[in-house]
Amino acid sequence: MSRLREVSDKALTDGRKLLIPYLVAGDPSLGVTEKLMHQLVQDGADIIELGIPFSDPSSDGPVIQLGAERAIAAGTSLIDVCDLMRRFRSKNPATPVVLMGYLNPIELMGYEEFTKNVSECGVDGVLVVDMPPTESFDLRQRLQDVDIDTIFLVAPTTSVERAKLITQVCSGYLYYVSLKGVTGAALSDANSIRTRVSQLRALTKLPIVIGFGIKDVDSVLRMSEISDGVIIGSALVSAIAKLSPHGDETSKEIETATQLIRDARDALNV
Repeated sequence: MSRLREVSDKALTDGRKLLIPYLVAGDPSLGVTEKLMHQLVQDGADIIELGIPFSDPSSDGPVIQLGAERAIAAGTSLIDVCDLMRRFRSKNPATPVVLMGYLNPIELMGYEEFTKNVSECGVDGVLVVDMPPTESFDLRQRLQDVDIDTIFLVAPTTSVERAKLITQVCSGYLYYVSLKGVTGAALSDANSIRTRVSQLRALTKLPIVIGFGIKDVDSVLRMSEISDGVIIGSALVSAIAKLSPHGDETSKEIETATQLIRDARDALNV
């Protein structure tokens, strides 16, 4: 059983919602990202989404775009992300990690080499934002062969027919985008989100988690009532932006950057 499946099943059995923070690898440095990942586990994260820096993150808002810019300025490459994962795995063999990014860096590396690298470094899932499900077979099959899940997004504008296709090829969990627009925008009508998630539940037995627009405890609680878990991205990346890239951050500063994740876990556990 994959780490993603094991963690998701346990959360369901325990009646607990999944808490999934997102951060950009190498923002502001790879050393800081490694410390943040371990701190997020201590804070109660069930799964970590680790962003692959890319120069044109078209689905991301300004906060995550700036995070990617900082990571690229620090020289972070896809190979560096895999090396970071190896270091994280040497100390944490249990927490699932999903790489989230865009197709261009993966294609430049090549599907075969990418699959080899992410398998060897302990990645559990891959979410390629701009990879259409109809064009995903080659990469998805390679990842499936090494027991790595391929996760897909469903948006408010996704048709029922396309949602059916996505749920047929998706594994790990289904990521529901709570709003039209880019990451970091404000949440829209919760009732429409509830209706959409209910429609998706009729199509899949996968956990359905909600991301985009979740920036505080109130939005965490509202979206967790509708779904199996929540993803916190822009709000966390915004806090990380205050950290020094020079490796002189204190443990207290690391803890301060991830305070929202602790607050979210505490609220979800009530």
